[in-house]
Amino acid sequence: MRARIAELETQLKQQTGSAVASSPIMSAPPQPNADPEESAVASVAPPAAQPESIHETIHAAGQAEPAKAAQPAEVEPFADADWTWLNGNPRTKDIFWDSKFFTPEIRADINYVFDFNHPSDHSIGGSSELFRSQEVQLEQLGVGGDFHYDNVRARLMTQFGMYSATTPRNDPSPGHGQWDLVSAYRYLSEAYGGYHFNVLHGVNVDAGIFLSYIGLFSYYNFDNWAYQPSYVSSNTPWFFNGVRVQIFPTKHLKIEPWIINGWQSYASANHTPGLGGQLKWTPTSWINIISNNYGLGQDDLFTPHRERIHTDNSIEVKYFDRPDNQLLDKMAFSLTADAGCEYGGGVSCYGDKKGGPKQSFLGYMLYNRWWFDRDKFGLTLGGGKINNPGRYLVLLPPINGESAITASTNSPYFTENPGDPFKAWDSSLTFDYMPKQYVTFRWEYDYRSANVPYWSGRGGITPPGGNTGFPTQYACLNGATSGATTLSGPSGATAACGAMGSSVWFPDLRKDESFIDLSIMVKF
Repeated sequence: MRARIAELETQLKQQTGSAVASSPIMSAPPQPNADPEESAVASVAPPAAQPESIHETIHAAGQAEPAKAAQPAEVEPFADADWTWLNGNPRTKDIFWDSKFFTPEIRADINYVFDFNHPSDHSIGGSSELFRSQEVQLEQLGVGGDFHYDNVRARLMTQFGMYSATTPRNDPSPGHGQWDLVSAYRYLSEAYGGYHFNVLHGVNVDAGIFLSYIGLFSYYNFDNWAYQPSYVSSNTPWFFNGVRVQIFPTKHLKIEPWIINGWQSYASANHTPGLGGQLKWTPTSWINIISNNYGLGQDDLFTPHRERIHTDNSIEVKYFDRPDNQLLDKMAFSLTADAGCEYGGGVSCYGDKKGGPKQSFLGYMLYNRWWFDRDKFGLTLGGGKINNPGRYLVLLPPINGESAITASTNSPYFTENPGDPFKAWDSSLTFDYMPKQYVTFRWEYDYRSANVPYWSGRGGITPPGGNTGFPTQYACLNGATSGATTLSGPSGATAACGAMGSSVWFPDLRKDESFIDLSIMVKF
């Protein structure tokens, strides 16, 4: 037997040598318009591996068919480049734990704000990210993730902390009809289910609560270049409640229509739903272009004939990228411009004409970011400006516990009458320390200014005895209230409360504010 095996091995070596000598390997010609690296690989393809023993030869001969070459995996949309540099995108690249059915996600956001106005009640107004000063506050704790199996998909992300109270507070739509929608939704930032269709480069149909991204910045501060974004982002929606369809014609283009209840609303404020959509295009790895548009919605509570239109457009450009540089390794900027208006129901897009006073929104924000030491440190400088006559998108200060619902009859403290002027600008300087991809330590200085008193001053925005429970009425120092809600300003408050023989309280509002905010943000 040993002699026979030796004879077979000798014959195999002779046959192999003859075949190699008589059939030299031909180099494949380069293909037109092919990638140079791919052509080079094809031209130097090695010969087929030879079996090392007669036992492998016998095993190979017993195979009925040669193994088929593995097909290359199809690239998912926006997955062929590193997009962690984008403002509004998380910078985590690795998933610690994943499965075929569920991809978990955990977020924690804790901040401390030092306000140079020193409001006595520690209450900050005019922000959808910062709410208390001189205190450590849990902004958000979110636990959830993505479910995916057999083309069926769902996402859940909870929100505990300040977000669960402040985000629902800015939605007036629960004032339309019965059932406590605020309690039903306050602990959910994202909650939807849907299906993935294997057409084009993919089509997703989802229904529930999903992030809007009008204004470029993410609802989650970990994803952003700055903690307190400019007005274009802070005053536009963070979420929508409705249906979206994500269509990917190519791996670099997304078309996303929306059919939603309204402008960041759990319900419809009147009777007409909102329509809108997003276009996202990334022609190369260093540029991102996004356009969000909204219309048809009637989003002023109890004003059914007033409609809103809005366009939001952003471009992000990475103009320097040297990953191996220990000092400066990356630079990028983002520019966002928004325009919109309301018309009907006594207001107009064009000014004091037949339709009524001008009710419009115009704003922009510009940010530039630098990364250092292989993305371990980040520095961002930016700011923006808005002009919003009618104040329909200006965040209502939470004076005396006032909410968007209670102010639907117009606040006596900060009015939102048709044509009321509001112009504001802001700037910020942000420094990030990012020792790991899952954590960010952030230091930020912000300055904000408006043409009317708007920001919390030293006297605060809470009556001395606390919130009265009647936020649309004036509060007097003796705890009595007045029903003269049509009066506005300190003189009106004095007249209303002075008739009762008591001193008057009025919120201390200033035209500017500056603060330092410190935060620790975690995302897994």
